[in-house]
Amino acid sequence: MTSALDSLKEKNLQALAGGGPERIARQHESGKLTARERIEGLLDPGTFLELDRFVTSRTEHFGMRDKKVLGDGVVTGSGQIDGRNVFVFAQDFTVFGGSLAEAHANKIVKVMDLALQSGTPIIGLNDSGGARIQEGVQSLGGYAEIFWRNVQASGVVPQISLIMGPCAGGAVYSPAITDFVIMVDGKSHMFITGPEVIKAVTKEDVSKEVLGGAVTHASTSGVAHLVSQSDAEALSLCRRLLSYLPLNNLAEPPIVSTFDLPTRSEERLRTLVPEQPNQPYDIRELILAVIDDAQFMEIHPLYAQNIIVGFARLAGQSVGVVANQPKVLAGCLDINASVKAARFVRFCDAFNIPLVTFVDVPGFLPGTDQEHGGIIRHGAKLLYAYAEASVPKVTVITRKAYGGAYDVMSSKHIRGDMNFAFPTAEIAVMGPEGAVNIIFRKELEEAKNPVELRQSLIAEYRGTFSNPWHAAGLGYIDAVIDPAETRPHLIRALSLLRSKRQQTPRRKHGNIPL
Repeated sequence: MTSALDSLKEKNLQALAGGGPERIARQHESGKLTARERIEGLLDPGTFLELDRFVTSRTEHFGMRDKKVLGDGVVTGSGQIDGRNVFVFAQDFTVFGGSLAEAHANKIVKVMDLALQSGTPIIGLNDSGGARIQEGVQSLGGYAEIFWRNVQASGVVPQISLIMGPCAGGAVYSPAITDFVIMVDGKSHMFITGPEVIKAVTKEDVSKEVLGGAVTHASTSGVAHLVSQSDAEALSLCRRLLSYLPLNNLAEPPIVSTFDLPTRSEERLRTLVPEQPNQPYDIRELILAVIDDAQFMEIHPLYAQNIIVGFARLAGQSVGVVANQPKVLAGCLDINASVKAARFVRFCDAFNIPLVTFVDVPGFLPGTDQEHGGIIRHGAKLLYAYAEASVPKVTVITRKAYGGAYDVMSSKHIRGDMNFAFPTAEIAVMGPEGAVNIIFRKELEEAKNPVELRQSLIAEYRGTFSNPWHAAGLGYIDAVIDPAETRPHLIRALSLLRSKRQQTPRRKHGNIPL
């Protein structure tokens, strides 16, 4: 018995050593934590249960016979975050550069299968040089097995990917399928083909950071949802993000107690929306004023900034917030904003998170770039996402809601459940200026004083059509509310809708215009 325990102790020490002291030191010198340190920083203390610690590669080719390392370059298991179960894998860059081989992949797919069976979130800590070349197609097969499980888990359990080092080639597709991607600035990179290949093929000289760094993917490509400045901050962001999410699609998001009164009013909101319809303001001020404790976790803050999405709480209940941002492109919907918001809406719907939408949108962004880029197809994604969503949907129109963009932004017509408007709301086919120029073109051309006539007609149009009372009279707006009372109205509406049930047609799945 003693010898068996001694053997276990020795094996444990070998596994814990990873790639050895020198490689661990290099990992630390580069400003990165080891795989085990990352897991320790992510999970509640003392909750990690490791699986497959003693697994090794089966490869005997290309000098790998004498290079077997316990764990094969990935640490896998389960633990808890804020007392709730999660499954996790962390690639160990100190072992074969974190390269993925058959045994490595099998460890990951085992925890993914367990996560699906138990209805538990999956968190992947990625730090890998890619496929292990010595194993050839077995490595590629391992990636495909992971991709398949990512798809099966989509919409069933939350999947969060932390990119904490290199992630290149086929490896990028697993994080791309997951729900959220967090990258570490200056330390992590994602690309299909690296700078060397690009230079050889296209003669373009580009750095890893510009090609696939955290800021590039957070602001330009939209691949990364959040950016951290260190491993520790990335782990903290992951914990915070998970606090808003349910464990699976059959569970409800956690309720968090708050001392923020549900009846609280905000006088400053009465003057937030400027009197001049073309004057910008920051919609974040409204969001922070009405949610619990001004705690808003914005998702994709650097990407498509003309629309804001993120998580908050109202009376302790998790909600997904979508809001046009008048400070950027006047809040117009463009291709990137439509895709960003559509993906977020679909995530919230998949995981029973109610949606709160703040609308100030003059329309879709005009221009040949947008039209040729497929704004029709991409804008339809947001329309589809809202129309498909069966979670409670509460909408507040703060100012402009023009044309097709009014319909798209969770209007009553695509089954927004409760739709409110500020007295400053303007709901019409187009803005008063454009409408008057079209409707009264002939009269304006013949007028002795066209400027004065135009102003008179604009005022008449705004008083007749471009205000919330006309839409409220038709039942398209449920109530015109005092802006100061936005928070109580939202909380009451969500409370009423908590037991919402919606029957949808039987089908395999819809065909969203991807």
